Amino acid sequence: MAAKSKLLRMDNVLLVVDDLESVKAFFIELGMELEGEATVEGPLVGRLIGLTDVRATLAMMRTPDGHGGIELDKFHTPNPIRFGPIDAPVNTLGFRRVMLVVDDIDEVVARMRAHGSEIIGEMQFEDTNRLAYIRGPEGIIVGLSEQLGT
Repeated sequence: MAAKSKLLRMDNVLLVVDDLESVKAFFIELGMELEGEATVEGPLVGRLIGLTDVRATLAMMRTPDGHGGIELDKFHTPNPIRFGPIDAPVNTLGFRRVMLVVDDIDEVVARMRAHGSEIIGEMQFEDTNRLAYIRGPEGIIVGLSEQLGT
């Protein structure tokens, strides 16, 4: 009997955006690094994602440790489709946020607030960690987690 293959790691999560530059700047300000950017198009791409006449600009953002990634896609064709309000609450069905671990949540929250992000809420869980939810451009929700006592 053949061995069952196993999941190795998560590579990235896709966010389709309208304003690629402002969303890239948001994630760079959070501390992510731009790994690369490219425009993709053509029938091969279309077959992969199930669309025709695809042309999109992709920007790959990586965490400093290189383990987590967010792919930002700006579709030029076909036109992107907005589904629901930009400021949808956290209990809206679908992917709602990405969680990032930071070393100083107060500094990151203050910096992101100074750059126009909305703070949704903050809390501390016992003596183990602090959490904050922020809303960035295009309604993107990012959770921040700081491990305490490490």
